[in-house]
Amino acid sequence: MESILKTLQKTRLGILLCGYSAILSACFFLAYDLRFDFAIPPEVQADRWYFLVQVLLGKLILLATFRQYGTLFTYFSIPDLIRIVCAMGLVGLTELVVWLYTKAQLAPPRGVILTDFILSVGALCAMRLTLRVYRERFAQKETPGDGKVRRVAILGGGDAGAQFVREIQSKRSLGLRPIMFLDDDQEKHGHQIHGVPVMGYPKDIVWLRNEYPVDSCVLAMPSATGRRLQDIYRSLSAEKLPVEIIPSLAELASGRIHISRIRPVQLEDLLGREAVDLRNPAVAALVQNKVVLVTGAGGSIGSELCRQLAGYNPQRLLLVEQSEGSLFTIEAELNSLGYQGVITPLVADILDLPRLRRILQDYAPHIIFHAAAHKHVYMMERQPAEAVKNNTTGTRQLAELAQAAGIGTFVFISTDKAINPTSAMGASKRLAEIHLQAVQRRPGNRTRFIAVRFGNVLGSSGSVIPIFKQQIAAGGPVTVTHPEVTRYFMTIPEAVGLVLQTSVMGLGGEIFILDMGNPVKIIDLARQLIELSGLKPDEDIEIKIIGLRPGEKLYEELQHTSENLRPTSHPRVTVLATGVTADLTGWAARCLAELEQPASELDNNSLKRAIKQLVPEYTPHLD
Repeated sequence: MESILKTLQKTRLGILLCGYSAILSACFFLAYDLRFDFAIPPEVQADRWYFLVQVLLGKLILLATFRQYGTLFTYFSIPDLIRIVCAMGLVGLTELVVWLYTKAQLAPPRGVILTDFILSVGALCAMRLTLRVYRERFAQKETPGDGKVRRVAILGGGDAGAQFVREIQSKRSLGLRPIMFLDDDQEKHGHQIHGVPVMGYPKDIVWLRNEYPVDSCVLAMPSATGRRLQDIYRSLSAEKLPVEIIPSLAELASGRIHISRIRPVQLEDLLGREAVDLRNPAVAALVQNKVVLVTGAGGSIGSELCRQLAGYNPQRLLLVEQSEGSLFTIEAELNSLGYQGVITPLVADILDLPRLRRILQDYAPHIIFHAAAHKHVYMMERQPAEAVKNNTTGTRQLAELAQAAGIGTFVFISTDKAINPTSAMGASKRLAEIHLQAVQRRPGNRTRFIAVRFGNVLGSSGSVIPIFKQQIAAGGPVTVTHPEVTRYFMTIPEAVGLVLQTSVMGLGGEIFILDMGNPVKIIDLARQLIELSGLKPDEDIEIKIIGLRPGEKLYEELQHTSENLRPTSHPRVTVLATGVTADLTGWAARCLAELEQPASELDNNSLKRAIKQLVPEYTPHLD
């Protein structure tokens, strides 16, 4: 088999050399003809053959030096063009130097050298480009497996739209045919992008579709605001035009999704938070070649933490999760992305001290991201002892283990519901925040304890959006607690990316808060989701007001009255100057004795009153 492969490689190299030699020889001969106006003097004819040998040999050697024999001919791009120009340019430059120093005795005329350079570059590039066009336009299947080709209008004539069109033109099997661009920039109108005309503004699709029928529209406007996308989506939906969107910048940056993978418009697109580059060299320096542990690794936040952390090349990524089903899912996903040699899945409960102590001893993590928590407000309101045990006691115990083990950084995922809490869940997170500050102040502590607060994340398990989708699928009604209730929302990748930013900002003891944009009315979310499903609110699907449930706020707050926000080096992250001067050691002892130890024995009202004694700003709902 090896001998056959070697024979094939030699055969291929021989064909390449013959092909290159023929093209370059023809260019050299034509350069002489052009120089002498196709009337070459007899005495020059012999020189042409003599110089051909040395020029051709030099070109072939330099093409090999610039790796033009091992490349695939049907793939041709700017780097290949640069290499060809450099190879031919060096040959021409060498000839000019020889011409100068030998007074035109040992080199062709200058006009021949220049013309030969231009012809050689042009011929080689034309050959490569022709082969690429053949591969992209003719060698592939004309249509997808079902034989259907969709005619699409691309809304957005910027880099994203151009890249999308180039991709679908080179992959005809996708079954997409670009018909027109529509863009807000009037200067682009009347021009073409990759052969596709820019025919007007996005609103012009209403009348253009009569003359140029299209099957669907693709939104290629990654920098557009959510309001702008909402307006475009509503106008297209009114025209009964299917609407799809290219992947977001975050999805493209992750490398998991290609630009040609268009998808239906989702609520996250219409909420439209401005894209931001969340890669940070400081985070890379913190994580690279380190052992990193993530608790709650199978949850919405924990799993995204694992995805992003894996991209920073840790030495080992420990996935700690109580639910084996959730752990299996994220392990399988990371394995499919090529991280099987990095990750270690560990089934463990954060309340199981011996198990956690053993994990820390065996793997010696440098950094802990603590995302494990009970987070559902109404469920925890009915069983607050579980919120205290998991969110408060579990966090305290893990922090104490980290401090005893000398772990460098401990990042705790908190919530905006910890601010002036009205729910047992929010209060349990606030208790955990204070515990971290208490551990931070212990004599001899070497661990940086950091807490990060943010609001709801779009699409997380148990959040309002999946519930609304289930209710819409069931035919309604969609239930909203109050017509004025508002919440802050972030995308999961953005929230996790900003959490990683805070991991390199804190000195220890800080509470960071993430910029959550503007609050969104929940009833508006319900209406948008109904419209995204192709239905009409209050006609096809009823929206029903059911009233606030125990522990729920009408609106979330950004800070407690005793807290002041200070800017940080990142525009979307602020830090709380808490001004806590109380004896946290005494407070922690009281919390342990009066709340955590008797938590399972106290009835709900007594437990909430005990929390109130420790967190005065807590407003409990008593049965």
